[in-house]
Amino acid sequence: MALGKRRRFVYGVVAWMLGAIVLLTALGSLTLELFFVVSLIGLLVVVELTAPFNVTPRWRRRLLPVIGVGLAAFGYIVVRRILEILPEGVI
Repeated sequence: MALGKRRRFVYGVVAWMLGAIVLLTALGSLTLELFFVVSLIGLLVVVELTAPFNVTPRWRRRLLPVIGVGLAAFGYIVVRRILEILPEGVI
């Protein structure tokens, strides 16, 4: 049964990422940064939607470092974009 839930999780993440590629391509705004952000949001949504109520399996605990690295990279992207927007000499 656990393999089925894992497989459903992986299918959900892959479907979200493929949908993100199709949508961003259709909108003409497919960039690596935007795809990463949309995929991270999708990962977090799928993690929450497939979360069990009472027991957390070991494979789900191994997602925490991946999510942490993703959030750190997201923070880096946000800081870099803010620094691009600010005028020269502010910082």
